[in-house]
Formats: sequence, structure tokens, C-alpha cells
Amino acid sequence: MIPSIVFSDFDGTLTHHTDFTKDFFSILEILEKNSIPLVIVTGRSISWGHFLLTHFSNLNHVICEGGGVIVGRKKGNHLYNDYLVEEKDRTRLRTFSKALLKKFHGLELTIDSIGRRTDRAIELDDLTEDLERMKEIKAFMEKEKINYSQSNVHLNFWCGEVSKYKAVVEFMKRNYSSISLDQTVFFGDSLNDESMFKNLSNTVGVSNIKSVLKKLEYEPSEILVGEENEGPKGVYNYLKSSLK
Repeated sequence: MIPSIVFSDFDGTLTHHTDFTKDFFSILEILEKNSIPLVIVTGRSISWGHFLLTHFSNLNHVICEGGGVIVGRKKGNHLYNDYLVEEKDRTRLRTFSKALLKKFHGLELTIDSIGRRTDRAIELDDLTEDLERMKEIKAFMEKEKINYSQSNVHLNFWCGEVSKYKAVVEFMKRNYSSISLDQTVFFGDSLNDESMFKNLSNTVGVSNIKSVLKKLEYEPSEILVGEENEGPKGVYNYLKSSLK
């Protein structure tokens, strides 16, 4: 299938771990050549969305903060933020974040949490060495009815109904209402991609998804294998084969 739109996770899918490689630029090139929009769907912050749009002119939209906001480009190259989370939920999140830091002494939010609007994040590197502390933090969030998900780099948390899938549905209504989601494809590799795997027909897991497969209730419809299909290499190889 030749997709009308390509959606993709960012960390570990379009990047090698957290690094840009030449494969990312090859992905942009092959999609631009075939006039297929790429929409990155990431847990990264609004500021990351702004960075991606200002540095890569063939990107016009980025869905950030796990689906909490759509960052887009207007005429004249001006950027806008389209929030998908109500103000009351954003206010409650600010209050909870203060309570979280007070309860867990020494815990820090990611440096980009200063600029986040619809969620907050904790570096996984700060938690993986103390799994008991991670369990306690998640239990506290559940008790306070705070939603959370885990990416390759962050433990993100938020208030309200937010998911990558819900944001993609809203994005399509606002920007591509004549295109069915069955005409799109999504690439991912992490736990916070599960709402996409569950609800979309055409989903692809790059081969490094194997590290979280046992934790997923819903898997991608296709899973790539081998070192040659890790991260952006897998995305590029799949697109190159599909678009030949």
C-alpha cells in the first residue's frame, strides 16, 4: 500500500536512540519526492515541535506531548499551537506536579517540562536505576487519577483524555477530512504508541520494538526484524520498498 500520509513516533523510530542519522534525512527526501506528508507523533514537548518545523521545511505539522497539542505552520511560515487539552486539566496538572515533587524528595522533571503545556515528563534515566521508586511514583499517579505512559526516554504524565490516536483522529478531521485513516501508515517502537497499534489498520513496528513487545497488549500489524530495520533504517527500508 502506498500511504496518503505517514505518521511516525520520533525517539527510537525516526532517531537512532536519541540521535539524528542520515536515515532521517533519507526518509524526508523519499516522502517529499512522492508528495506524501510526514506527521511526527511524539511525547516530546511543544518546543521540540517548534524545532522540527523551523529546521525541516517539508514538515508542516507535529503532534506533541503524547497527543496533547498539534503544532502547525501557517502561511508566512508562522507557527501555531492547537491545544487538545482543556484549561481545567492543564491547571490540575500544574497543581499535581507540585505535589509530586514535594512527595518524592529529589525528583526532578525534565528540563523541557518548563515549556510543556499539556503534560510533564521525568527522565527515565532518573528512574530505571531505582525501579521501586518508579513503582511508587506510578502508584501515586494512579491514586490521584493522573494518566501516564512510558516512551523510550520519558515517563510522561497528564490530566484529561489524551492519546496519540485521539490526537491523530482530531488532526485528520481538521486537516485531511477527505482521507481515511485506512489510507495512512504509522511507525512506532514504544509503549506510548499502543493506542495507534490498537486502533489503526496499518501500523509498523521497527525491529527495536522487540524490547517492549511482551509489555504490549496490542501489537503493530507488521513488525520488522533484524538490525538493518532498527529505528529510522527500518522506516526508510519499508518506505523504499512500498514506494518503488
